[in-house]
Amino acid sequence: MAHYAVSAIGRDRPGITAGLTEALLELDANIEDSRMTILRGHFAVMLVVSIPGDRDPASVEERMAEAADELGLEALSASPIDELDDAAADPSLVISVYGADHPGIVHAVTTTLAERGANITDLQTQLAGSEDEPLYMMLLEVAPGEGTVEQIEQDLSEVAERAQVEISVRPLEVEAL
Repeated sequence: MAHYAVSAIGRDRPGITAGLTEALLELDANIEDSRMTILRGHFAVMLVVSIPGDRDPASVEERMAEAADELGLEALSASPIDELDDAAADPSLVISVYGADHPGIVHAVTTTLAERGANITDLQTQLAGSEDEPLYMMLLEVAPGEGTVEQIEQDLSEVAERAQVEISVRPLEVEAL
């Protein structure tokens, strides 16, 4: 089996997932991992799929381009990827960030985590509040890596002060997944 990364974005409407999965089914593809969401009125999807190895990569890309046209998507990509082992880090922390919206919040938090060797396994952001008082929210699942929880909390408290946001670190409860 060959593995492909498939990503697409388009104006949200019913039927996008059905259309994409129909095209993948025609390719005998199996969806192994996926993330799909609506981002500011646009449907966004990321998939890792396996497709029989005898399929020509050009035919996969061609069928997916046809699906993008049929569905009116703004962008669609299907690229072969290498198979990796499943030795991904298991997250054990949830980090929440809240504050007035301004550029640099994601960069400050993720840079600090990277410096500690922490692996971000999931990151979601959302803009809420009003136009006059936008509230930025970010939620991360993190595998601490080399840093201790106490070190990460200390480093993030410094980020919170500089970025003028509230940051909380708590254990990830498996039941919440």
